[in-house]
Amino acid sequence: MPSIDLQPTLIGPRVIVRPIAPTDWPEMFAAAADPAIWALHPASDRYTEPVFRAFFDNALASRSAFSFVDRQSGKIIGSSRYHAHNPAISEIEIGWTFLARPYWGGSYNLEVKRLMLGHAFQFVDTVLFWVGETNWRSQRAMEKIGGVRRSELQYRLLDGKSHPHVVYEITKRDFQSSPIWTSSAG
Repeated sequence: MPSIDLQPTLIGPRVIVRPIAPTDWPEMFAAAADPAIWALHPASDRYTEPVFRAFFDNALASRSAFSFVDRQSGKIIGSSRYHAHNPAISEIEIGWTFLARPYWGGSYNLEVKRLMLGHAFQFVDTVLFWVGETNWRSQRAMEKIGGVRRSELQYRLLDGKSHPHVVYEITKRDFQSSPIWTSSAG
């Protein structure tokens, strides 16, 4: 089986999704240090430096994490990563995603997801997204981009505590046939 690149550089009209680097720390923390970004997240204190530092270091260690760079300004505006690739059932997760607030509500999330999904569907048939059970903002965003909610709750350990999550999926077939994904970016 050929090697799978879990940290490609993906270039969209307005965003570059590139491998996270240790030198991204100051800009990434600046983008993430807004309490409103994390208010509905199970790790609601992730805007603090020690908690975000652990998140950032874990992202680097994962060897599957990204920095999002606004092509116009050159600034880091968020992050995400691939996780839990399971070739036996042809699945991977996209998660640990955040965007700076000025990029909410528009099409930046759609562009980033289009890039990451397009890459993932070169080697899997299903992409999963775990969203905190009370994070209605991210749940709405997932539904807006065509995520289908699985019925059962799943639990994930975050900061030493087990938190309930809802799981959404997007299949390769839906990605290839949905006007959400096949229309031009932007």
